[in-house]
Amino acid sequence: MEAWELLLVGLVILFGLCGVLLPGVPGSWLVWAGVLWWTLKDPGPVAWAVLVGSTAVLFLSQVVRWALPPRRLRVSDATRHMALYAGTGAFLGFFLIPVLGAIGGFVGGVYLAERLRLGTSDAARASLRTVMRAGGTSILTELFTCLLIMGAWMGAVVWG
Repeated sequence: MEAWELLLVGLVILFGLCGVLLPGVPGSWLVWAGVLWWTLKDPGPVAWAVLVGSTAVLFLSQVVRWALPPRRLRVSDATRHMALYAGTGAFLGFFLIPVLGAIGGFVGGVYLAERLRLGTSDAARASLRTVMRAGGTSILTELFTCLLIMGAWMGAVVWG
């Protein structure tokens, strides 16, 4: 697979990651579609293993999200600004503290956005709890899954 094709696959995966944070956009399916495209263009044992693993992890994520309470983020005053902070925090955390840093980065991003918006630490913590109960956990689950898939794809491209 040529470099420009890999770049396009990476952009589809990146758009999928952004789509997780936007309501109505099938972000996790875009990430999976990017991996599928890469696998079909560059078939090999590693590519197929990444696709099968991605499919299994995505399916497990959907089961976990089904068991979580439904998203009601509008009730919690969640804003696009908060989603930007949370997504950026998860993305940076995923690479700074490999894999598990995404969880702390997401929660830290929500806290930082609320701290800047509300001004006090106590109000930011209370808002963080409300957001996570109102659907933040569901979004974190989907985003974490997509980051795992992206990490597996990047690892396969770099070392495969």
